[in-house]
Amino acid sequence: MDAKKKLYKSNDKKLGGVCSGIAEYFDIDPTIVRLIWAIVTLASLGTGIIAYILCAFILPDPPNVQNMKSANETQTDSTHIAH
Repeated sequence: MDAKKKLYKSNDKKLGGVCSGIAEYFDIDPTIVRLIWAIVTLASLGTGIIAYILCAFILPDPPNVQNMKSANETQTDSTHIAH
């Protein structure tokens, strides 16, 4: 059985990867999500910008990016200890 789908930011990003992450989750073209987000932002007098910033902070990075960050932090910590 397939694992549950989870919503992550995408590595295919123009800004923060939010729209691409949503597009990957729903298996649609990221350009469509970006256009809809832009239209909603313009129609709601900029509320979409606040929503995008919140999503950029709330949505986690994809698991492979999280693993790379952890490896880099571990490597950086060990170099500080070695000096």
